[in-house]
Amino acid sequence: MKILYVFRSLAVWGGIERVLVDKMNYLSKMYADEIFMLTTDQGNHSVPYQLEPTVHLEDLDICFHHQYRYNGIKRWLTAHRLSRLFKKRLLERIQSINPDIIVCTTANYLDIILLAKIKKSVPLVVESHSICRVTLGHKGLKNRYANYMYRRGLAKAQALVVLTEEDAADWRNIHSCVRVIPNIVHLNDGDISSYDHKHVIFVGRMDYQKRPMEMIKIWQMVYSSFPDWHLDIYGEGQQLQELERVAQSIDMNIHIHQPNNRIFDVYRDSSILVSTSLFEPFGLVILEAMSCGLPVVSYDSPFGPSSIISNGENGFLVENNNRQAFADKLCLLMSDISLRQRMGKAASVSAQRFSARNIMPKWRELFLSLLPS
Repeated sequence: MKILYVFRSLAVWGGIERVLVDKMNYLSKMYADEIFMLTTDQGNHSVPYQLEPTVHLEDLDICFHHQYRYNGIKRWLTAHRLSRLFKKRLLERIQSINPDIIVCTTANYLDIILLAKIKKSVPLVVESHSICRVTLGHKGLKNRYANYMYRRGLAKAQALVVLTEEDAADWRNIHSCVRVIPNIVHLNDGDISSYDHKHVIFVGRMDYQKRPMEMIKIWQMVYSSFPDWHLDIYGEGQQLQELERVAQSIDMNIHIHQPNNRIFDVYRDSSILVSTSLFEPFGLVILEAMSCGLPVVSYDSPFGPSSIISNGENGFLVENNNRQAFADKLCLLMSDISLRQRMGKAASVSAQRFSARNIMPKWRELFLSLLPS
């Protein structure tokens, strides 16, 4: 089977990028599928995760980000020119590759609209890595137009794949064929945490969704009771400099780190994972850490954490934005190594249900169901 993925770029240390690479590698190795990935903005950036040599990666060299160099009418004209170039090059490559399935992994309506126009009889699958309420929930005239165009393109897709049943309930009001397939997770295959490292870890983009500053505010509530503990924040993003400034100014054992390609070693040298996301479509980091034996304290944000964490068994789900409750649960784990051990061992077992061997057959079944009989 020839499967073509279309995505903007595999250039950052991100959850979607990690999942895409793992899925393409698995399909190529385990099913001997011919896998192609077309990007638009990869440029000279290297892929941060190990991509199998049998996966064909090609950049169409569109560079959509160039439009943001300009303002007003010049930005619009540049965007229009780039979209026409994208359509031309995408059509040429689809005709040359002649895929059996096309997978679009983006919330950008332009990609879906163009694929819907030129895919002809090839089945199109759209992956959602956000949640419906966010993808289609923005207000304003420009966003209403984008929502309208997104729905139009989505209507041409044979299937829409989402990450949780809760999110699927919203999407089913928009599309007739919604499948729930959780992300596969790159799981730990070595030892788990010893639980005696006095380190709490936060891993994620430094942006409005992941809310690392929220975690610093919670840490200020617990630090005086645990001055020998450390908070390690791993990630990159627009809030990096502000986080570094605050961490230095309050001097509470808060350490800001760049993304680490040996993150599983970091998990194993920690004792608790924390997540303060405003919304979390899935929770890849949560499962990675759980597979290393870490109990998790997380806000019960829509919709991922509740599909992963069994409250009181392998971690704690806290009412969204309730800092005091979050601090209380974190203190409970920090003060009790036996509780960390019990929850952490349960976490390492429960994470296995999201392994590639359990999830990828669902993708295989979907792809085969869309092929002509």
